Amino acid sequence: MILLGIESSCDETAAAVVADGRLVLSNVVASQTELHRKYGGVVPEIASRAHIEAIVPVIDQALADAGVDLDAIDAIAVCNRPGLVGALLIGVSAAKAIAWARNKPLVAVDHVRAHIYAYSLRDKAAAGPVGNSRETDEQVFPCVVLVASGGHTLILHAASPTKCTILGSTTDDAAGEAFDKAAKVLGLGYPGGPVIDRIAREGDPTAVDFPRSYLKPGSLDFSFSGLKTAVLYYWKGQNGRGREPSERVPLPDVVASLQEAIVDVLVDKTMFAAERTRAARVMLGGGVACNSRLRAKMQQAADKLGVRLLLPPPKYCTDNAAMVAGLGYHLARAGRFAALDLEAKPGLIR
Repeated sequence: MILLGIESSCDETAAAVVADGRLVLSNVVASQTELHRKYGGVVPEIASRAHIEAIVPVIDQALADAGVDLDAIDAIAVCNRPGLVGALLIGVSAAKAIAWARNKPLVAVDHVRAHIYAYSLRDKAAAGPVGNSRETDEQVFPCVVLVASGGHTLILHAASPTKCTILGSTTDDAAGEAFDKAAKVLGLGYPGGPVIDRIAREGDPTAVDFPRSYLKPGSLDFSFSGLKTAVLYYWKGQNGRGREPSERVPLPDVVASLQEAIVDVLVDKTMFAAERTRAARVMLGGGVACNSRLRAKMQQAADKLGVRLLLPPPKYCTDNAAMVAGLGYHLARAGRFAALDLEAKPGLIR
């Protein structure tokens, strides 16, 4: 079964062709980073207009790279939630138009749940599997999953590719949002995550004792707004009048300390969820899962707890349509098709 996947939930216009839910025949992503850089974050109206311009060329390129045409596609999988509603609408409209014009089944895919499936993808161009994806679903699921990105930070228990339960979620700023906003405060530009990861490698993560918000005891929810505020006031104080440059903490130390505060909370809560559910496996997903410090500390914690850590390659952690097509395959096999009145919805499925 060959699926065309379409993703437009935020600021990447993406299309991919995936065979049998695992083999990635093509994966095309048109990024809008340069469009939004001067604003320090994603502007929804600009994102929507850019999706309109890119959606058809991206789909055409995905089909060309895969060496197939629409006649060879068995179903269309599209991300219809959660995300920016105007951005989602572009991908959903394109998918519905293709499904109607070519009489193809339509599959609605949840963006967050698609991130869970990224580990199972395999690249046709690679000599070996991507993410150990030769494993069967029984070797991957059930597992506890941390999905961390600019818009979401959640812990889920995934019983299978299509069945998962949210154990904890974001109460205010997501982890990726905290990275981006703190980077703006520190004058590091946008997007903040990659530059913070790079600079932090040269710094001392214990130099500044930034707060870790764990909320109430036993909570698996996340809150990073207080940390963002703490960074703002610390940086203002650090650069205030009367303080000599020699008295200031070097920028790499500040950045490393900020990163450590975010990573500690992500790791601690994920491992607590693994203990609570007696999970044998823990998985990372979402753009923040590219962070090298998070990967390293999560591996250390997993080894200490005696659980297996599943890490998708970075290119499948960030937003892409291959994960949409991959999960769409399982939904199609289960007969979970969508009607042509499918709507774009900004909220999470609880």
